[in-house]
Amino acid sequence: MAQLLHQLVFVLVIFHFSMATDTLYPNQSLQDGQTLVSAKETFALGFFSPGSSKNRYVGIWYNKLQEHTVVWVANRGSPLASTNGTMELNNNGTLTINSMIFLPMPSVNLTTPVAQLLDNGNFVIREAINSSEYAWQSFDYPTDTLLPGMKLGWDLTTGLNRNLIAWRSNDDPSAGPYAVSMDPRGDPQLIAWSGSVKSWRSGPWNGIEFSNIPEMSNYKGFQFYFVNNKDEIYYMYDMTDPTIVTRLMVNQSGMVERFMWIESASSWYLFWYAPKSQCDQFSPCGPNGLCDLNGWPRCSCIQGFTPKSPQAWALSDASLGCVRRTELDCRNKSDGFLTISHTSLPETSMALVDMNISSLDECRATCLTNCSCTAYASADIRAGGTGCIIWVTDLIGLGRRYPNTGQDFFVRLAAADLASMSSKSSKKKIVVLITVCSVAILFLSLIGICAWRMKMRKASVAQNHEEEELSKEDELELPQIQWNTLMAATANFTAENILGEGGFGPVYKGKLADGHEIAVKRLSRNSSQGLNEFKNEVILMAKLQHRNLVRLLGYCIQGEERMLVYEYMPKGSLDLFLFDNEQRGHLDWQIRLQIIEGIARGLLYLHRDSRFRIIHRDLKASNILLDNEMNPKISDFGMARIFGENDTLTKTRKVVGTYGYMAPEYAMEGIFSVKSDVFSFGVLVLEILSGQRNSGSYCSESHPYLLENVWRLWNEGKALDLLDPLIGNLFLVTQVTRYINIGLLCVQGKPEDRPTMSSVVVMLSNNDTPLPNPKPPGFTPIVSARPDPTQNPPDKLR
Repeated sequence: MAQLLHQLVFVLVIFHFSMATDTLYPNQSLQDGQTLVSAKETFALGFFSPGSSKNRYVGIWYNKLQEHTVVWVANRGSPLASTNGTMELNNNGTLTINSMIFLPMPSVNLTTPVAQLLDNGNFVIREAINSSEYAWQSFDYPTDTLLPGMKLGWDLTTGLNRNLIAWRSNDDPSAGPYAVSMDPRGDPQLIAWSGSVKSWRSGPWNGIEFSNIPEMSNYKGFQFYFVNNKDEIYYMYDMTDPTIVTRLMVNQSGMVERFMWIESASSWYLFWYAPKSQCDQFSPCGPNGLCDLNGWPRCSCIQGFTPKSPQAWALSDASLGCVRRTELDCRNKSDGFLTISHTSLPETSMALVDMNISSLDECRATCLTNCSCTAYASADIRAGGTGCIIWVTDLIGLGRRYPNTGQDFFVRLAAADLASMSSKSSKKKIVVLITVCSVAILFLSLIGICAWRMKMRKASVAQNHEEEELSKEDELELPQIQWNTLMAATANFTAENILGEGGFGPVYKGKLADGHEIAVKRLSRNSSQGLNEFKNEVILMAKLQHRNLVRLLGYCIQGEERMLVYEYMPKGSLDLFLFDNEQRGHLDWQIRLQIIEGIARGLLYLHRDSRFRIIHRDLKASNILLDNEMNPKISDFGMARIFGENDTLTKTRKVVGTYGYMAPEYAMEGIFSVKSDVFSFGVLVLEILSGQRNSGSYCSESHPYLLENVWRLWNEGKALDLLDPLIGNLFLVTQVTRYINIGLLCVQGKPEDRPTMSSVVVMLSNNDTPLPNPKPPGFTPIVSARPDPTQNPPDKLR
């Protein structure tokens, strides 16, 4: 009886410890299956296996949320192979897992050490009698996530560098190639790394926010901190609204993301991410280039500078940047300054900072006395501007922002360039006066000319009218490339250079004199839709910039010839790989995931983050192009439509697109919305997973329509039978099932049942997000669809 009582007491103690306590005491072990839970039950610490991995790790996760979201991993590089792991706290204050020390531990012995999990997610080692000082804390060794109260940056006294490093995969929390860290040099800033390459930067702290994140000042419920002194340089945030649950992280593709927990949806919402656009990249326009979010082309040279390679610049390749027209003259002190307003500041790692300078005038004078100074700006924009940043190198990453954001930036120019700019301004005023007088003198003549043009327009056919409109460069907003240049690049459009031929004409491979490879789409003269599609694509593509959209470099109009010039995509279109039995073997599981996620981000940009809300209307495998690294880029915007911010759906009399990818409400009734693109994306996902062409399926028992087949397999619990056998065995069953689920959610029959692309991106990037069960897909089989007389074979643009 006594023995039984002792056993019962032992079980109760273990149960109490595993479910309620937040503290680990010396020589007490936390075994696999037990957890520490913080006092308010906000966070839990224990052993876990990520994704479908069988390895065991010690981590910290949100305890009350429906999703199992891990925010810290202790032994990310040293997993356990079995479930017999234990974590112990030794008498000297050292934590071990299976007797092995896994992180730097306190170098001083503690009298009475305890390890405690706090309600902010920090796991600390401290003296039992002094809870305010920590000998060690997990916040000093973050993994991929920054929680409120965590510091991201340097402890200069100890040399500790707190940075974020992405998981290698959803099943492997070991350090991947992507990271975010504080660059302490010059004027400190956050840098996102892809291996050893800088991919994004926050810009320096201006007293209110980071220069390249102007939206920070609009965040409600947040308190941001930036500390830069002799002991520490770090960024940190806290929440003034305790009901907000948020986390900042770097994901497995290198994106910096902030998530907010939405209780009503029981899921994470992607609140902010970077980089978002071309101007968010580390050096979007090369040295001394200016990236303008509101302009086109996005890149231009700072006034007083000229492209280093004019030919590359004409094709929107700004990587070489710009050089000065006139060298500075420090000896005679004749240089002046050009003011650029509403800017994000350029790269500051080599800049000089003096916080003791109290005004812009003093900062200007300091720059003029330094012969190496190329530009200056206020270090702190509060109270009219204090402190001084001086650049002594080329200006990298300078960007003009939206009105009411950014700050004034002052670029040093030679007197001759400043005088030339002033002269141009005066000439413009004179031209205006002359124009006004000319208008008054020629008024009657213009009335006659206008009347004649109206008559000619009425007599002209629609094709001539379109050509007249398309010849206006101010509307197209793209560089017009000379006919002779394209003739030389394509060897007079020889047949050997044809990459493929689509509905609007052949596509040629070309090489410019400087070695740049291009793809030239030459519109067919016999195409009834060519002019409209040409105009639509040029105007839309001129306003869109994203890593997952193919880049339109320019256009050419020569008589009846109309051509579009694109960046060359060496791997060609996705359908060339996906529906070819030999090529499909090159698409392993990771590449297919990369393609799916890239297409999703490109669509999200079109639907939500671009200057205009765009519906593509012809998303299909042949319109997905692949670069050398098999990154996808959405192409062919001839059928795309701009959608109003307040519009939910619209209707067209003319249904265009490709059957098999069309949403049923669009194919049958001409009704389209962003959910039409979501349907097409879902078809693409299922094609990529299966290697089967939906638009080429037949409605028969031996050749079922792909969506019908997927739906049948899903309901029979045989979804894995859909998977392309050429993928091999290097995939995760749970991940395959999840992606099929997402594909089916996107192709549901009713538009209101389909998720938005923002929800799809969250589903794809977070394997812990629960997915609803899909409803039946919308079936639009080929045999029941009315033929489109204008439909031609898909473009094979590479």
